Amino acid sequence: MTRPVDSGVILLARLMLAALFLWGGVMKLVGYAGFVGYLHSKGVPLVHIAAPVATAVEVLGGIFLVVGFKIRALGLFMAVYTIATAIIGHDFWNITDAAVQRDMVIHFWKNVGIAGGFLLLCVTGAGRISIDGARAPRGGLSSSL
Repeated sequence: MTRPVDSGVILLARLMLAALFLWGGVMKLVGYAGFVGYLHSKGVPLVHIAAPVATAVEVLGGIFLVVGFKIRALGLFMAVYTIATAIIGHDFWNITDAAVQRDMVIHFWKNVGIAGGFLLLCVTGAGRISIDGARAPRGGLSSSL
């Protein structure tokens, strides 16, 4: 059970995470050919499947974050997705140029931090200001008897 202020903070966290993923997903759609080329350059197998899946995960995940739908499961899924994208997309250990490597290190650890935020959502849930919150039974004496 969360206090009203907690639900507001959880909503803000959801919206902040959603902004990142909605933006990324829309940019993948707008520059789809470039995204496919990037995946090819990283050696991602089955790019014809990976590209639309990644785009859908980011757009749909962002929408689910905004409305607060299935947040506990989404939090776990998005944490795993974010770590996977860190390993595939920010593989600093394969970079020889010092400036590019430093940039990739920052992006890698940023993704790890984002995954931590998703794990917190997995534990806290969506809060009251959400579809999940609206569907949850309200506590009270009658519900605990």
